Amino acid sequence: MSGTTAVPVDSRVLELASKLTESSSSSSVPVLLLKLKEILKSAAAGSKELRRIKEDLYNYGLIQYCVLVLKQDYSRVEGGWTTAASLADILSSCCVGLNPKNDPEEFHSQILPSAVLNMLVLGRRIQARYVRSVKDEERTELFRCFRQVMDSLCWLFSGHVQMTQNVFRQEHFLQLLMTDDVETGTSVMSVLQNILRANSLLPNQVPEDTLHPVLDELIYKLSASSNPVIGNAATRSLLLILESSPNIVQMVGNRYKGLRSLLSKQWTGKGFGRELSRLLDLLYSTSYQQQEMQRLHHAALTIQAVWRGFLVRRRVKTLPRVVTSLQRSFRAKREQEMTQLKRQKEEEELREQLHLQRLRAMRVFREKQLTLLEIVHAGQMEKHMQEIQERSALMVQKHWRGYKARRRFHLEKQTLKQFKAAVTIQRAALRFLNRRRRLRESLSPWKKHQDLSDEQRLRLQQKVDTYLQLHPAQQRAPEQSQELHFAVQEKLGQFLLKRKQEQRAEQRREALLAQINTDIHMLMGAPSLKEATEKDIDLFTSRSIPVALKAKQSHSTMLKRSRWPWWKKLSDEFVEEDDSFASNMPDLDHGIIFIAGSKKP
Repeated sequence: MSGTTAVPVDSRVLELASKLTESSSSSSVPVLLLKLKEILKSAAAGSKELRRIKEDLYNYGLIQYCVLVLKQDYSRVEGGWTTAASLADILSSCCVGLNPKNDPEEFHSQILPSAVLNMLVLGRRIQARYVRSVKDEERTELFRCFRQVMDSLCWLFSGHVQMTQNVFRQEHFLQLLMTDDVETGTSVMSVLQNILRANSLLPNQVPEDTLHPVLDELIYKLSASSNPVIGNAATRSLLLILESSPNIVQMVGNRYKGLRSLLSKQWTGKGFGRELSRLLDLLYSTSYQQQEMQRLHHAALTIQAVWRGFLVRRRVKTLPRVVTSLQRSFRAKREQEMTQLKRQKEEEELREQLHLQRLRAMRVFREKQLTLLEIVHAGQMEKHMQEIQERSALMVQKHWRGYKARRRFHLEKQTLKQFKAAVTIQRAALRFLNRRRRLRESLSPWKKHQDLSDEQRLRLQQKVDTYLQLHPAQQRAPEQSQELHFAVQEKLGQFLLKRKQEQRAEQRREALLAQINTDIHMLMGAPSLKEATEKDIDLFTSRSIPVALKAKQSHSTMLKRSRWPWWKKLSDEFVEEDDSFASNMPDLDHGIIFIAGSKKP
């Protein structure tokens, strides 16, 4: 075989996936997922083996399991919140460095945001228990778990920098920051510092309604707390935000006036003078910029006032000429309006004259009718009136029928057009389905049972007719017909259930026969032990060679068919591939596919 063989999946991943599938208790799933740590530690960091293991974990859904399991309540799980923190660490280790080949869009748009959200929710739960806890041992363990979850979160968005904006926008992150506890609040502010170091442009990328609550909380901690640890962490976080952009420095200076004096009075000499000095310098530059902007604004107002005064004086000088021009334009506009009114009056007079002419013509017509009626004999009057009415009725009917015929024609034309379009679509769909069915049958490893022949159908029809002649239908009451209907429905359901079970058994038998045929064929063509090579050993130990051969054959056939011209694809025939591809394959039965997983290597 010219192509490379597929890399087998790690047996530990398969075993863990099967255990998770067979597990019936939701509380045992997190404990089983802890075995992922040993699997990840077995490979060296940054190696191809580790990337392959992470790819297998994603393909078999184990990473998705970890994301979903983080939402559980771990108070009743073995290991408690320690297990939850370990799962968060495992999840971040699996996601960092992973760029899956299958569904990468789903991984970046769904899996990673869900992992970030669940880690923040887990951190809030641990923080709430830590604040309520009284025992020292329990508080120590909960704080260790909280730090581990926050470190896992930092490790996750350090590998995927685009997640920093997602973390910063989460409401749960703001709620983690809005705590009065010193230890957990310091940890959350360290996460904020890592976010700003990973993505220094983040404050400019998020909207103001997301950035303002974070700034409010940091400045509240600086103004309300006297703990140097909180002051140091808040000062570092605020300094990183201000260093990202001069616009943010200007916004902070305008929004929080008096912040510079507060920092210099309350936090000077508390052990973090370097960061505090840099922050004060930024705020001082902001106040200086504000004074400079005020001076420039005053200068701009002065220039505008002088310029507007000059414009007014020049306008006053040119006022007589402007008035003359205004009068000229006013007279021209008034003359135009008078011309338009005159034209409208002439049009109204013309319409009135036309109306009078129509009335005169109608009057003359009616006078002629009266004159004709006087000429007609009294005995012929009724006949004359009847003829006039018939002519009028015929005229009305003619116009009405013409209208209906034209309307029916338009409707039938649209219906005929829709019918032709539907026939064209159906014909194309049937041709496409027929081609797909023939293609599927040509590429299918197993052949379906053939349908009945015409002779068999004729014999069956004769048997049915003979049975109907010997057993004529009896007259039944409605109740008996209803009972018979229920009985037939019940037997039909039993038959369908039994047929489904038989189909499953038939599929299992076909799969077993395919496996046996593959093994027999390979054993019959096996070389002797003296002549065996490493390639022969790989051929016998691999579980995917027949599958790869059939897939390669099908792929080559589809590629050849895709290069055909469009007129050749309209035909129903399918050209078989040439023998050049089959000559490069090993001597295997390509119509049989080995069922992966049915035999252990």
